[in-house]
Amino acid sequence: MNIVITGASSGIGFALAKLYARPNTTLGLIARNTGKLAQIESICREQGATVIKASLDVCDTEALKSWLLDFDRQNPINLLIANAGVTSIMPRNGEMESWDSICQVLNTNIYGVFNTVYPIIEPMRRRHQGQIAIISSLAAFRGLPITPTYCASKAAVKSYGEALQGYLQQDGVKLSVVCPGFVTTELSEQFPEPKLFIVSADKAARIIQRGLANNKTQISFPIHLALGMKLLALLPPGIANWILFALGYGVTRDETLNR
Repeated sequence: MNIVITGASSGIGFALAKLYARPNTTLGLIARNTGKLAQIESICREQGATVIKASLDVCDTEALKSWLLDFDRQNPINLLIANAGVTSIMPRNGEMESWDSICQVLNTNIYGVFNTVYPIIEPMRRRHQGQIAIISSLAAFRGLPITPTYCASKAAVKSYGEALQGYLQQDGVKLSVVCPGFVTTELSEQFPEPKLFIVSADKAARIIQRGLANNKTQISFPIHLALGMKLLALLPPGIANWILFALGYGVTRDETLNR
């Protein structure tokens, strides 16, 4: 079994790497944080897996493509998990997200996913086998006022994954779109309370692994929050926004900005 995971140095990616690490498995682990990457490499090797790591930024199109194709030539990829992502929260004083922050989120969460998935599609199609998992978010179903760019990026990759499902199904290549809710990661720490139905990264990884093993086209969890976000998307925008503000996912403006 040959598996590649981006964003493997923390959060869900770290937990997935641990979960899939076993004898007769080759893991390709990609992340920017070299220290944490070395840590997960050590853990996975101790569990019997062969590990090939790369300290790469998923926004580096050519470097990532070269590494992925080289890995695939030597270890044909059975499962590719496009997990790397970042977030951006609106400042609590009511200011907008900075332009640099917006670009970082869009580049990492959208182009980073495209850069990861695109090079491996044709090799998988030629082999008529393989599985791709794109990590989106429950925030893809309905935008949250506190994090508009993040929601937009996750909605984009959700749509991309859903479209690819129809394109790849005749080629024997499976694709799952994963939409987690709140998970105990460094990323979720940036969101305000309450973090409804939050789950640990290890539990999230087990849910994802089980869903991928069952070839689910969409893996959304936790179930109650998933249902709530899907219902929220059906409500009139005014009512939906009122609910989100009541839950604490709006933005409280500084009085000086309202003068």
